[in-house]
Amino acid sequence: MNAPNSEQIRALIARGKLKDTAFQAIGICCLALGLLVIFLLVGDMLLRGLSRLNLDFFTQFASRRAGQAGILAAWVGSLLVMLVTAFAAVPLGVAAGIYLEEYARRNWVTDIIEINITNLAAVPSIVYGLLALGIFVYAFGFGQSILSAGLTLALLILPIVIVATREAIRAIPAMIREGSMAVGATRWQTCRYHIVPYAMPGILTGVIIGLARAIGETAPIITIGALTFIAFLPPLPFAATGAEGATAGLFDWVMSPFTVMPIQIFNWTSRPDPAFEVNAAAAGFVLMGMVLAMNGLAIWLRYRMRKNIKW
Repeated sequence: MNAPNSEQIRALIARGKLKDTAFQAIGICCLALGLLVIFLLVGDMLLRGLSRLNLDFFTQFASRRAGQAGILAAWVGSLLVMLVTAFAAVPLGVAAGIYLEEYARRNWVTDIIEINITNLAAVPSIVYGLLALGIFVYAFGFGQSILSAGLTLALLILPIVIVATREAIRAIPAMIREGSMAVGATRWQTCRYHIVPYAMPGILTGVIIGLARAIGETAPIITIGALTFIAFLPPLPFAATGAEGATAGLFDWVMSPFTVMPIQIFNWTSRPDPAFEVNAAAAGFVLMGMVLAMNGLAIWLRYRMRKNIKW
């Protein structure tokens, strides 16, 4: 069989470059189409709700009058619920991921655990809401509180945090572990001073993705009984309460009734008055801004950590 000559080789290379260029053009068109749809949706939301984006909108409670309604209770409730969610899910998820990847023996038990964790990441959120309703609200007696909502969303994002932690640890070269143990470090010292710092950017990415999903969830929060109309804030720690001489405890706010941004948006969009749709558009834009801020914080932290690792 004759070997291909130089012209055939050049033609083959040209065809390959043409295919690469065509694929690149298709990818750019798909990316531009997706960004265009996002910009159109966000732009329409901003234009419809721009008239309500003022200081009063952030400092007023919900009202039956659209012009006087605000999102004070909703955005404060969202931040407090996310605080409980982060404190419950992040330490537990990261610790579970480190154990499964660095300490657990490879046998059928860990295989079953890994399969279940992967499957739990795809379970519909309403299932977590029903589970939390039976456990946190009724069995544990937490009621329809910020604590119940935070723990519910923590269960929701826990598989995401565990999977992200394991993938970040797997990406670390084996020579780092071997070099650490070669100089006499224990497994814990290797994890504490080498594995976790190098994997932290990837872990943070998974954590923020999970929290970004949790802050927009509606179904599990409705299931456990979040309020759709609320005109008060959770009590501040050590602040005076209604009772004479009584002060709130440090963690009394976790047992307070609450509402969150998705519930407030759902309530306004279900009303027949078109003026409430303007409020819903403004609140939706604020919610997207909160998610964008969380992702921006994750990118900044990841950049700082990678910079420190390089040095």
